[in-house]
Amino acid sequence: MRFANRSRGPARRARLAGATAVAMLVSLGLAACGDDSEPASKEAPSELDDLTDDPVTLNFIWFEWPPAQALEDFANAEYTKERPNVTIKVDTVPNANWHDAMFTQFAARQTDFDIAVLDSQHIGEAVTNDNILDITEFVEENIDTDAYDPYLLAAYGQYPQAETGQRDEDASLYGLPLLGDTWTMIYRKDLIGEEPPKTWDEMIAAAKTCQDENPGVSGLAFHQSNGSDAAAVTYNTVNGVYGGNLWESKDRKIEGVINDEAGHKAMDVLVNQMKPLTAKGSGNWFIDEVNAAVAQGKACIAFQWIAASGGLLDPAQSTLGKTREEILDKLGFATLPSQDADFVPLGGMGMHVSAYTSEAEQLEALNFMRWFQQPEVQKKWAAAGGVPSRTDALQSPEFLDAAPFNVVYAESVPRLRDMWNVPEYARLIDIENTNVNAALNGAKDPREALDEIARQQQSVLESSGGLD
Repeated sequence: MRFANRSRGPARRARLAGATAVAMLVSLGLAACGDDSEPASKEAPSELDDLTDDPVTLNFIWFEWPPAQALEDFANAEYTKERPNVTIKVDTVPNANWHDAMFTQFAARQTDFDIAVLDSQHIGEAVTNDNILDITEFVEENIDTDAYDPYLLAAYGQYPQAETGQRDEDASLYGLPLLGDTWTMIYRKDLIGEEPPKTWDEMIAAAKTCQDENPGVSGLAFHQSNGSDAAAVTYNTVNGVYGGNLWESKDRKIEGVINDEAGHKAMDVLVNQMKPLTAKGSGNWFIDEVNAAVAQGKACIAFQWIAASGGLLDPAQSTLGKTREEILDKLGFATLPSQDADFVPLGGMGMHVSAYTSEAEQLEALNFMRWFQQPEVQKKWAAAGGVPSRTDALQSPEFLDAAPFNVVYAESVPRLRDMWNVPEYARLIDIENTNVNAALNGAKDPREALDEIARQQQSVLESSGGLD
């Protein structure tokens, strides 16, 4: 099984959006009524001796994309061999509603999910509000932490967050990796050559030449949408390769950091050099639109999350070839070019146990997490199309041979850079998304947009306190 770019259609999306809105209203209503029920437990047990033999449905909540269905299929095929009384259900919502679908239920102190799939930046908000279990002792007793790159454990579970690339052994853990991810550069080997560009400047030059020589094909395709974290991740990636920083985490300082000379250089490159090489009307593109442009042969170079790239190799969804091999004759996958620095964006998510589900479901959730992190299970997850986090699974033939972009992730892990892992994340990302999207669409001067991001984000951190 590979990740397929399964489209669920407008009607399906409308139903999910409607369901999300209803859930939010119900959750807010419960919160307004002053439901003071306490979580069943805020600290996970280290021993799992009381698993029930009764039928159990273990509910996840994630956003709507191919890995969600892949997880449900994989878990129901493999976990039930160990726990035949358990059914795995992965409920999905549109990406733009993902955060609110979880946190409105958290605010109501009751959830219809047992495991929340959280982005790394969601952890601080969930921890400070006691929404998820502290699994530190459980991990110490049940998980071989030495089997992971320390940053992946930190990114997907630790709070407070360490500096990028560092794991704080004294910090608590609240989650374990589910899916690793980063961007891959997708390029047309038949149009720009077999060898991918090595620097960002070379990449832009190659994209421009390709666009000039191939009418109807845009030089670049990348995420620009104001939804989720799309436009912000794009800017942050360019910021990183041109030597910029998003903030000084120790002092919680953003203004004067993100909008320093390197930051403005990155915004100029993004808006004035990269944007002109994109397709007309692409100002709100995200995952599906980039995949469509690649599959239809309409982009010379594209950037995409690895976990969302599987459908590009499906002949049923591509005009580039009638077989996987024909498609791969035209498409290449490479790590991102570097420039003044050598960073790539951290993607992926972790599994986190709701503090408001029943004790039986909490125990089952922890058992699933323990099972999922076993080396042989991680390799099977890799073979099924997942992106594992254990080092032995990342280096295994099951992963490296499963798809041409998997080696890109394995090589990218030492280069990963995350955003701000703070409880104010949702507000910070909204500010950045809105302003970067406005700059990309010509609604704001790029320099003014970046200065506005810095000013507003700094104001959020200062108004929330905790600056000592």
